[in-house]
Amino acid sequence: MTEGESPEDVARVFGVNRSTVYRWRKLAEIRDGLVAKPHLGPAPRLSRQQCKRLEALLLQGAKAHGWATDLWTCARIVEVIRKHFGVSFHHDHVGRILRVRLNWTVQKPERRARERNKRVIKYFKRVRFPRIAQRLASGTLILFFSTNRALC
Repeated sequence: MTEGESPEDVARVFGVNRSTVYRWRKLAEIRDGLVAKPHLGPAPRLSRQQCKRLEALLLQGAKAHGWATDLWTCARIVEVIRKHFGVSFHHDHVGRILRVRLNWTVQKPERRARERNKRVIKYFKRVRFPRIAQRLASGTLILFFSTNRALC
């Protein structure tokens, strides 16, 4: 510190220890010594090859891995990773792996019955519903019942 403020004053202003100011001074003398260096964090626990293998496993579908439906959830993927690679992840982290490393996006299944009959739906819209609406307009009480117990 040949010119300018004393190391003690600089340390006080920046809220650091005086020895830190001396370390900064030494780094300033080195070419690119004070340039920010990226901190990459820990190495991924799944290699690129393992991520490719995981993607291939997921493309087989959930049924191929023992589940009743082909719907992939993060919890299911956690189990596949643990079984095939011996690595445990939190289900939230698996979502990030899918988005960032595999470039997958969330896909929600359509909430339509597979048994839909377009002809019956068209008939209901054109014929049955107008009749129901006409009864409603006349003041008739109409009750709808569901056979789905989950709604009750």
